[in-house]
Amino acid sequence: MKIGVYSMRAVLALLAFTVSALAQANRPAAAPAPLTEGGNLPVQRIGIDDLVGVQVYDSPELTRTIRVGKDGTVRMPMIKRKIKASGLFPQDVEAAVVDALKEEQILVDPIVTVSVVEYRSRPISIVGAVKRPLTFQSIGHITLLDAVSRAEGLAEDAGPEILISRQQPGPDGRPTTLVQRVAVKTLIDAADPEANIRLDGGEEIRVPEAGRVWIMGSVKKPGAFPIKDSADTSVMKMLAMAEGTGQYFSPIAYIYRKEGATGGKNEIAIDIKKILERRSPDVTLLPNDVLYIPENSKRRGVMNALEKSLPAAAAISGALIYALAIR
Repeated sequence: MKIGVYSMRAVLALLAFTVSALAQANRPAAAPAPLTEGGNLPVQRIGIDDLVGVQVYDSPELTRTIRVGKDGTVRMPMIKRKIKASGLFPQDVEAAVVDALKEEQILVDPIVTVSVVEYRSRPISIVGAVKRPLTFQSIGHITLLDAVSRAEGLAEDAGPEILISRQQPGPDGRPTTLVQRVAVKTLIDAADPEANIRLDGGEEIRVPEAGRVWIMGSVKKPGAFPIKDSADTSVMKMLAMAEGTGQYFSPIAYIYRKEGATGGKNEIAIDIKKILERRSPDVTLLPNDVLYIPENSKRRGVMNALEKSLPAAAAISGALIYALAIR
């Protein structure tokens, strides 16, 4: 009777062990170690030259990182056909890999995970009059102000506009360049949200330097002066930046302006004396204008002669006064 009890206990123990073993055998394999370290990148459409990680559970020979080719596809080991990836989200590529593994009878019921390891398909470059020109990837929500901030702001000689260039397919299918202009005042000073456009990647942002006006001749501080707002630049304002005219300036000054594609110079005469005396309207200056204020050599000659004659006249006057005094 005892032997029968012990035999029953042994059978039950063997049965429990068998059930446990079968449960362990049927349990899904643990996921492989992550292909990358760090935080996950935002989910967005995959592009050419992006690096994607493909994980196939319980199949380490199929788990790897793959760079998207120029044709927009990836090649998986043991899979004969290419897998389209460009323009798709990671979950779409997962489904395509699963279908390929089933169709080619490599795995019966594969479990596939696709993630983006590195984005390279959405470069944004910002160059020109910024403190730190750079190129970075558009990951997540990126705006024009974000790009300017990454470039550490505009340089002191930045012009009044920011140019954003994009490549878009033309009517014939060939790529064409579309240029969008954004005023710096509207974007930064007015903080207009419509000017803070969203960047999707592939844009080139260029910040041209401010135009300059050259002031030469009879002024206290000749040189080239930047124009921040071409619509508000005049002879009077440029003279203020040059700290005023010289002592012997000519009343007639000249503006030299480049005309047309030939690059020829046009000479424009202005009566600067009347402008300074408010008897004539101020004159608008354009970028790359040269304002030349000649010196009045005749007036200077007369003044020099007077200055030279003053010591002699003072000496004669002093002698006459002395002679009269000693009489």
